[in-house]
Amino acid sequence: MAVNEIFQYSIISALMDGVASKGLPVSELISHGDQGLGTFRYMVGEMIILDGKLYQMKSDNTVTPIDTSPASDAVAPFAMVTRFQPTATIKAAFNNKKELFEHLSQDFPDSKNFFLAIRIEGVFKGITVRTAGGQSKPGESLIEVGKHQASHTFEEPVRGTVVGFRSPEYTMGISVAGDHLHFITEDRTQGGHILSFGTDGEVEIGAAQISKWHVELPTNDPEFNKAALEGDKEGIAAVEG
Repeated sequence: MAVNEIFQYSIISALMDGVASKGLPVSELISHGDQGLGTFRYMVGEMIILDGKLYQMKSDNTVTPIDTSPASDAVAPFAMVTRFQPTATIKAAFNNKKELFEHLSQDFPDSKNFFLAIRIEGVFKGITVRTAGGQSKPGESLIEVGKHQASHTFEEPVRGTVVGFRSPEYTMGISVAGDHLHFITEDRTQGGHILSFGTDGEVEIGAAQISKWHVELPTNDPEFNKAALEGDKEGIAAVEG
């Protein structure tokens, strides 16, 4: 992939319908970008890709580096990656997601109907993350998986990195419309899907507006072939919040 283009494997509606037993080999995924997020087979944990390295953030509050060589058996049933190069970088403080995107809207005033790729470095406070524990049975929906996910709030300010995307509203059901952000600590020992967060002072926010979005659908996957894929907007918002 060229710089600041998005490669996406599968669609979020497939995860909603429990399509997660197969996926794209991570060795192939990593060839499309050096930054991004997603999940793993059976929705076990949260995926973050940072500087070309891939990590699995688990519900027991641990992080495991994942081998991305061709010998790896790890797969991603859903993922979004980009070869990130910020076109704007600012230093700012914010108390919540709303304030973060107010800052970004000043630098990208015409980005409403485009994607934003985002990377934030610094010290965060009041950060709450969740991690999916995985399907308890084949085909279990993302809504059901979300009922037994683990959440963790960092009680003290913590240094780390946030990566993710803001997707346009019209992509709901294909992508996660709105923000989709994952966090990992500087020492790469904790992290997850961000539910809420703010900063402890100024952080460095890098972003790029993206107009090229490549989506690859699963092939040779009976689960995907049979899935309803109706685009549950309320359900997606509830689990990806």
